[in-house]
Amino acid sequence: MHPVIAKTFGGLSRQYYFRQFIFGLIFPAFFLFIVSKGPNPIPLALIVMVVINTLLYPYSRFVYEGIMRFIMGENVFWVNAIFMLFVKAMTMALCWSFAIFIAPVGLAYLYYHHSKA
Repeated sequence: MHPVIAKTFGGLSRQYYFRQFIFGLIFPAFFLFIVSKGPNPIPLALIVMVVINTLLYPYSRFVYEGIMRFIMGENVFWVNAIFMLFVKAMTMALCWSFAIFIAPVGLAYLYYHHSKA
């Protein structure tokens, strides 16, 4: 594998990538289910965008979790479970929706991190 690809796309652990990828599959499944119920066929551009966002979602989530870890530190907040699940679902949806824009930041960081090691 080319070193740049190994340092970026191979930068996350397989366990982390697989876990986030499985969570990321929730959104395309829901999205394609809704779109498939319409009278029009699903445009190819939409399918391509859904596939790209799904594959990049783990890197997008990596960026989000890194930013939250930096802001929050090791603090723990006690909140209502329903509220927390709602917030978690919304952040997951945002990370998936904007994965094509957020993930390059994570890929650049992974390249930098694995280059200096």
